[in-house]
Amino acid sequence: MKDDIKFLQLWDTYSPMLTATQREITDLYFNYDLSLGEIAEQKGVSRQSVSDCLHKCRKQLETYEEKLGFLKTLNAVTNAYSAYVERVESWCEEVRGARADFTEEIEKLQTSLENVCQNFDAE
Repeated sequence: MKDDIKFLQLWDTYSPMLTATQREITDLYFNYDLSLGEIAEQKGVSRQSVSDCLHKCRKQLETYEEKLGFLKTLNAVTNAYSAYVERVESWCEEVRGARADFTEEIEKLQTSLENVCQNFDAE
């Protein structure tokens, strides 16, 4: 399960670098939850070839990540962004309680922050 989640993150990041057949097989297996047998039947190949393809794709995606590091960088940026949002929200609450004259500015800041979160589909 944990490996599947990591694989899906790698797949989301690097799937355009796979062949069309590799993308289709991995998509059917991980996103549509089809069994090896169901994929093999649909593609007209053996279960072993589907299994081999999945194994090869996993290794290939891991190699891309080792060399390029996009997922690692994305996770670091996401974590830094989350920490920033938490700090700003905490500061807004702190200032709101201490300085009533900043209420309007704080509301503008929170609105801007919410807009950024929505635009980048962040939580």
